[in-house]
Amino acid sequence: MPESKKPQQGNDGNTPSIEEICTTTWEPVYRYIYYKVQNREEAEDITQETFVKAISYLQKGQIHPDKYIGFLKTVALNVLRDLWRKKKRRGPTVDIDLYHPIDHSAPDPSETSTERMQIENALIQLNKEQRTVIELRIIKGYSVAETAKLMNKKDVTIRVMQHRALQALANILKSNK
Repeated sequence: MPESKKPQQGNDGNTPSIEEICTTTWEPVYRYIYYKVQNREEAEDITQETFVKAISYLQKGQIHPDKYIGFLKTVALNVLRDLWRKKKRRGPTVDIDLYHPIDHSAPDPSETSTERMQIENALIQLNKEQRTVIELRIIKGYSVAETAKLMNKKDVTIRVMQHRALQALANILKSNK
């Protein structure tokens, strides 16, 4: 971190004020969180929660000024893990507004089973990694971070793999019609 951005110690040699710490560390902590969640509002909320949880330690002067960023990133990661665990326990959220009114006329079972077979046959034609990404992300509903961890890949690699797998799947389904 550039020297001008580090929180300076007060005139009496004590740790800097909480306001000064927050001002100088907010941006790098926010960027770290945003990289993990890829959502501005969620990153802002998590950043704020991170500072709320860390403030008592910062007030007590238990953290050396050179280690503020590392400490705050560790707190942020713990907040993120707690949120991920809660989401996993709760299951996926459903936005009811996205669904249309129920169509009471039952679909023809032969049509749905034919579509399902076409999709399953198309999935078989994908390579193993593409199939795995689609299974984890779309069928099982894992997050990008969870999928990356399971597949021992980086988050950005998973996003690219998912995009390419969906393109390949669409092309296969289109050519089979």
